Amino acid sequence: DPLEVWLHGHCHQKAIVGIDKTAAMLRLLPGCHLHVIPSSCCGMAGSFGYEKEHYQTSLAIGEMLLFPTIRKALASVPHDIPAYIAAPGTSCRQQILDGTGHQALHPIEIMYHMLKAI
Repeated sequence: DPLEVWLHGHCHQKAIVGIDKTAAMLRLLPGCHLHVIPSSCCGMAGSFGYEKEHYQTSLAIGEMLLFPTIRKALASVPHDIPAYIAAPGTSCRQQILDGTGHQALHPIEIMYHMLKAI
């Protein structure tokens, strides 16, 4: 069965170790077609996006590439194909939800959900 996954890497992870291992892990899922989103920061930047005076700026950063990519990606997948947004960063997942209305999951959550179904 096909599976579509879009991966947004956390800034700290990308700076320290990269997202190659996370991407390789997700590709192990049967039928997984992985899309690595070429995004920079989601805009949250730790507590920055939670602060009232920075909230609009943080959303504008997400709108530069990440949010439109997620909206377009999820709208393009037929409803009978599982589709997930993978984001290892806690603040990234919150920012994606705030900016798109779509719930992103930690890559391990996606692995668990899909392997449990096998």
